[in-house]
Amino acid sequence: MKKALLIFLSLLMVATVLPITGAAADEVVSAPSGFAAEPALYAHAVSGSDDTEAWQAWQSVHDEDFVVANPSEKFFFLPSSADKSTVDVYNNYDATVTVNGVQIPSKSTAAVPYAAGTAYRVNAGGASYTLTMMNSNAEAAIYINNPDADGNGTDLMTYLNSDKSLSAAATGAIVTPDGKVDNTPIKKIKGRGNTSWSKPKKGYNINYDKKVSIAGMEKNKKYSILANYQDDSLSRNRILYDLSDAVGLPYASDSRFVDFYVNGFYWGSYQMAEKVEPGSLVPEVTDDGYLNEDGTVKEDFPFIAEVDASAGDGDYYVSTNGMKVTIKAPEIDPGEVGYEEVKNYVKTKFSAFYNATTPSGDLAAVADIDSVAKLYLINELGKNWDCGVSSTFFTYKQDENGVYKFYGSPVWDYDNSLGNATGVKGDLNSFGVTDYEAYTGWWCRNKGKTGKRSSNIMARISLNNQVTAATPAIWFEDFVPAIEHFTGRSYSEDINTELMTRDAYLKYITESAAMNYGSGWLLNTGSWIADHSRLNKAAFDPETKKMVVSSTATRYYQNFGDMYAYACDWMDSRSAWLSEQFAPDYVPASLIGDTDNDGEIGITDATLLQRHIAGFDVPVTEEELLLRGDVDFDEEAGILDATLIQRYLAEIPSSNSHVGEYIRK
Repeated sequence: MKKALLIFLSLLMVATVLPITGAAADEVVSAPSGFAAEPALYAHAVSGSDDTEAWQAWQSVHDEDFVVANPSEKFFFLPSSADKSTVDVYNNYDATVTVNGVQIPSKSTAAVPYAAGTAYRVNAGGASYTLTMMNSNAEAAIYINNPDADGNGTDLMTYLNSDKSLSAAATGAIVTPDGKVDNTPIKKIKGRGNTSWSKPKKGYNINYDKKVSIAGMEKNKKYSILANYQDDSLSRNRILYDLSDAVGLPYASDSRFVDFYVNGFYWGSYQMAEKVEPGSLVPEVTDDGYLNEDGTVKEDFPFIAEVDASAGDGDYYVSTNGMKVTIKAPEIDPGEVGYEEVKNYVKTKFSAFYNATTPSGDLAAVADIDSVAKLYLINELGKNWDCGVSSTFFTYKQDENGVYKFYGSPVWDYDNSLGNATGVKGDLNSFGVTDYEAYTGWWCRNKGKTGKRSSNIMARISLNNQVTAATPAIWFEDFVPAIEHFTGRSYSEDINTELMTRDAYLKYITESAAMNYGSGWLLNTGSWIADHSRLNKAAFDPETKKMVVSSTATRYYQNFGDMYAYACDWMDSRSAWLSEQFAPDYVPASLIGDTDNDGEIGITDATLLQRHIAGFDVPVTEEELLLRGDVDFDEEAGILDATLIQRYLAEIPSSNSHVGEYIRK
């Protein structure tokens, strides 16, 4: 494969081509810089731009080994910034080339009208080709260019893909749909991922020279660009990251759908995400936060730790309680001050955390119950294969009282979730799980189980008494409204704006996915992927508190739209099953002062109390009135309570009032 890739990408490398001067009046004064290849046509991301980085070469459909079956069929895979009717084309052939009636002299650029999906006949270099333009709708395009990554003329991707430890600097462009171009240089790009690194479509970590924003994201220097190769919806990571944010997990990576180009070659549809790093994503943790001003190691300090079974040589990790725990921050090199002290500190704290995850353990003494419960629920909702094994992050930091505790998150790596993977049969047999691909059945609770108990930290968290007491309310009051928002059934202004509806995500990814799979990537990448052809969808009935399963299976065909729909429908059905499980233990919180139980506090609530006091019939029971109407907690629902509600509405403070608080009885 490496040889095929080297041959394929060598077609895109030549000496620097300088911007054109003295061009004809109807030509665009622009040309690729530094990476323009062997004779080829190039298209720019933005019509009329003088930028020299955001160019792509025409290319043919390739297989997963980058072998081209039909080199006479060419495509421009255009980003969302490209004009939908005209594209700037640069001719790097030695003679004039005509595209759709427009003559483009050698080493010149011209605006070419086109219709997406139409094949145009092009004669160039003594050969005949067809050229078809495809358009994306992704939120941004990422261009990275370096034709000489090792100083010996090796193309950037050939160099990086040969060894995950290798890195290089580069130039490039970030282009948004409005045509804005950011040419901030790339300080370093290198490979990333564990099992995903072995796949032909790989992911990378990108470190820019300065902080940049990707399509409205908060500015950062460091990003991870995710291939989502094993996810036929290209969306599972994005959806679950944003859902985690919506339900209030402390740290969920913001991300955008992007198209990725390197040295003029279109690599596919990717997800540009905030890297799990100290700083902007986890502001409480810094790489030097473990040191006192005099350079000694602090007695206590925050850190980020990842449970990662694949940790090995080159990783900064400790082993404890049968787990490998990678120290993501502060990351210290051998020989630096605090190297061993930090490892010992993390091992001690994480061991205490693990030991507190027994069913009767006082987990609240060492961990934030709300966040670890939410981390468990995100993994249980997705039936995430990696739950508690890898990419399971915890942040150790101070709570509001200054007490150091573990918090669940950052969240990361959910491509093998939401019904995507088949799992490993041997592991499933040992766990006693026979329904892993189905949206029914417990998963995280059984992960790593051998006999009666599990050593998996997420399984242990899920069965801790303090967590099990908290999960029903968290599920119904945080997760269910967010999922209802995602499905489009119930819009809520209270939902974090990063979480969109399923239709909104689809709008940004459909055409980008068409380019991704049209360029040669496989929709079904192998036996690890579950059967996504049929699903008997389910819904939760709040009246009966039961899951209702459709008697007719929905059929999903082998195309991107259906694969995306399957992922969404599977999650929605899984939500219905979880709601049925948690419903018996859920006691809804009452809003103090909401005597009519309509979810709001208004003048009618005070009036209802006054009518009750006056002896009139009211549409609530005495028990309900006492629960929600006793706002001063004197065990009576009387005229003072009605007065306190009125003062609350008039924004007059009252020291003995609990109006607006929630109580669960």
